[in-house]
Amino acid sequence: MTQSSSYQPAQKSGLNPIFIIGALFFIFGFVTWLNSVLIPYLKIACELNHFQSYLVAFAFYIAYLVMAPVSTKALNIFGFKNGMAVGLVIMAIGALLFIPAAMTRTYNLFLLGLFVQGSGLAILQTASNPYITILGPAESAAKRISIMGICNKLAGAAAPAILGSIILKDTKSFEENLANLSEVAKAAQLDELAARVITPYMAIIAVLAILAFLIYRSSLPEIDTNAEDESVAASNSGKTSVLQFPHLVLGVITLFLYVGVEVIAGDTIISYGLSQGIEPDTATFFTTYTLIAMVVGYILGIICIPKYIKQENALKLCALLGIAFAMLAIFSSGYTSVLAIALLGLANALMWPAIWPLALNGLGRFTKAGSSLLVMGIAGGAVIPLLYGALTDAFNAQQAYWIMVPCYLFIWFYAVKGSKIR
Repeated sequence: MTQSSSYQPAQKSGLNPIFIIGALFFIFGFVTWLNSVLIPYLKIACELNHFQSYLVAFAFYIAYLVMAPVSTKALNIFGFKNGMAVGLVIMAIGALLFIPAAMTRTYNLFLLGLFVQGSGLAILQTASNPYITILGPAESAAKRISIMGICNKLAGAAAPAILGSIILKDTKSFEENLANLSEVAKAAQLDELAARVITPYMAIIAVLAILAFLIYRSSLPEIDTNAEDESVAASNSGKTSVLQFPHLVLGVITLFLYVGVEVIAGDTIISYGLSQGIEPDTATFFTTYTLIAMVVGYILGIICIPKYIKQENALKLCALLGIAFAMLAIFSSGYTSVLAIALLGLANALMWPAIWPLALNGLGRFTKAGSSLLVMGIAGGAVIPLLYGALTDAFNAQQAYWIMVPCYLFIWFYAVKGSKIR
């Protein structure tokens, strides 16, 4: 993306903005990857089938689609910095809904809380991703986003391990005992299980509220994306809609598919491990392994982009790795198959950092609208895992992973050709 002089204040502010945005990426990584634990947890606590349990991911990620237009308006009103604070407050409200949901063991209220959290994240993502993208030179944008990705995925690696050790503890024996209980005793045990999330989510609410206040009081510089330098203005002359940028529209589709396969890799691996006969106390850590693989990928991105490999070439390589690991998961079994799903974290790592700068390149005054459109693509995390859940009920958890192969093929197409279409 061509920089304009209006971006210079952000660049002069040094590393301080990167540290602040890094803290944001850590927080929404922590909240996002709790879903991998909530899916098997709520399946037991609320007595759900596979399809119903994956409504957890649907409710969370569909908020990105619904709220993306609102996010653009919020940023136009509040700006980037205060928009981030607003997003954090909304996330705290969503987390607050988990407390009455747990007390009443009401699945719909859990889903509402997840939707509200996703709504806050939609605003936060719409602000933070283009902010870090245009905070420096375009050719190193993927490197900066990779740094943010490390913050995000380290939090994501910690989240399921921490929450899983609390709410999934002894769930296998818990399920076995339920079958021998009367309806009254069974309901009491399920109520006790549901209450396990209350204390962790009270802590999450406090952290979100404190961070919102700190962001509001911070010295983060505002960036004027409405200003364009001469070359960007000339190329955008006569354009009246963000939909007139084919590389952006294809980027949204690519992001939709990428988020879908990333969520599948992270949120299904615990349930998939259980279906392969692995003990719950072991399977609890599988999402952590997926996210550690992503952190390794991000580190490679920081080292290699753009010095040794271009952003689009990194995307090509990652798409091919995704196909290879998906096929290995389908045609192997046990720990080998689970390991292949975990290694999808490595394949997925550089996709987000590469897609954002490629899709936003040259948008100029359309950057906020383009970012909002890309955030709508995050709804892939709602739709594709839900399809995976339906395929799991129809066939089995392993064969349902076929859904990932065409997704990775389209991502490869975007890296090869789609991102270059003007």
